[in-house]
Amino acid sequence: MTRWAPLTHLTAALVLGAGVLVAGALAGRPDVAALGVAPLLTAVWGWARRPRGALEVEVRAPRQLTASTELHAPALLHVPEGAVAARLRASSPGTEPEERLVRLLPGQVREVTLATTSVRTGENQLFRLDAVGLGSGHLTTGDVRTVAPATVLVLPGQRPLGELPLPPRLQGLVGPHAARRIGDGEELHDVNLFTPGDRLRRIDWRTSARRGVEGGRLQDLYVRRTQSTAEATVVLVIDSRDDVGPDVSTWAGGREVLTSDVTSLDIAREAAASLARAYLGQGDRVGLEDLGLRRRPVRPGGGRRHLERVVRRLALAAPEGTPRPRVRAPQVPSGALVVVLSTFLDDEAATMALTWRHAGHRVVAVDVLPPVRGADMSVRTLMAYRMVAIQREDRLTTLRRGGVDVVRWAEDGPPPAGGRAELATLARRRHRVPR
Repeated sequence: MTRWAPLTHLTAALVLGAGVLVAGALAGRPDVAALGVAPLLTAVWGWARRPRGALEVEVRAPRQLTASTELHAPALLHVPEGAVAARLRASSPGTEPEERLVRLLPGQVREVTLATTSVRTGENQLFRLDAVGLGSGHLTTGDVRTVAPATVLVLPGQRPLGELPLPPRLQGLVGPHAARRIGDGEELHDVNLFTPGDRLRRIDWRTSARRGVEGGRLQDLYVRRTQSTAEATVVLVIDSRDDVGPDVSTWAGGREVLTSDVTSLDIAREAAASLARAYLGQGDRVGLEDLGLRRRPVRPGGGRRHLERVVRRLALAAPEGTPRPRVRAPQVPSGALVVVLSTFLDDEAATMALTWRHAGHRVVAVDVLPPVRGADMSVRTLMAYRMVAIQREDRLTTLRRGGVDVVRWAEDGPPPAGGRAELATLARRRHRVPR
C-alpha cells in the first residue's frame, strides 16, 4: 500500500496557521487570528485531497536499438485519483541523471519518452527511472517508484564508406564488378573477329567496314567483346577476445572500463557493420567469423536480412573467459577478401592474417585499438605500456612486410578521415596473388 506523506510547505502552512490562530485568540485579536485561517484551511484541504492509490510506472524498453545520437524508450505513468504531477529522474550508466516535472491528469495514463546516449554497443543496462507522485497543490508526495535498468542490445552504428578494396579474384557469373574474363558486361575488353557463338548484336559495323572490306566486299566481321560481371566474397573476422578501453590501467582486468569510454570492441563492431553494409549495398557477399568464439560462423550471403543477421551477431560478440589458442586458421571461401579487425595485442590475430595471406587471399588488417590516455599513467604503467606498444608495432610491421594491408580505423572525426580514406587508397591499388 502506498503511503502519501505531507511535504514541508504543507506542514509549515499547518503549523503557521495554527500558531497564528492560537496567538490571535490568546491576545484577543480577531484580526490576527483571521490571518491564520487561510494557511490552515489550505493545509487541511491539501491533506484531505491527497491521492488514495499508487503511481504505477512502466518502462517499455525495446529489446534492441541502433547506436545513434539518442536512444529512446516510452514510459507509461498510471495516474491515481488525486495526483496532479510527478517528478521523474532518468539515468543510464555513463550519463548524467536528468530530472523533469511532469503534469498528470488524475485517473489517466501519461506517456513520456525517455532519451539517453550510449557510446557502448552490445548488451547495456539502460533507462533506469525513479518517479515520485505529487498531490493537489504539490502538498503531498508518494513513495519513490523505481524501475530497474532494462537490458537493451545496442546495435553498432554504420558509417558511410566510399571505394572499397576487392579480392584479386572475383566469383560468380553476375555482380557489380567487372571481371577479367570475357562475357556479358558493360566495360569493353577488345574488338575481335567474329567467331561461332558470338551474338549478332555485338557486331561492330564501323570496325567491320574499316578492317573487313577487301576488294569492295565485306569479308570479315568484328565484334565488341566485353568483360563479364562478378561479385566479391568478403569475410569479416572480428577478434572478441579483447575489449580494452583508452585507460591502460584497465587492460589487466583489475579495474572496470568506464561506461563513458569507447572500447576496442565497440570500434570493431562499428567498423565491421560499416564494411558489411557497404559491401552488401553494392551487391557483394559478406560472411562473419569470430576468433574469440568457437560458434558456427555466418556464411557469406547477401541482402538486407543477411545484413541484419551480421549486425546482430556483431552486437552479441563479447569476451567469454579465456579462449584456447587456435591450432589452425578458420576456413574461408577460395578467393575471398579477409578483413581482420583486432587490437593485435597478441600474436594470434596476426598469425591468422599471415596464414590467410600465404594461402592466396587478400587480407586487410584493421587496427581497432582506441587512442590511449597517457596523462594519468604511473611510471610502472607507462613502462609496461611502452613495451606492449613496441611489441604491437612489431606485429603490424610484420603484417605489412608479409603483404597484409594495415588500416587504422579512427573512431572519431568526420569522414573521410581515418579508415575511410585508407580503404579508398587500398581500393585504387592493384593487388597481386602471392606465388
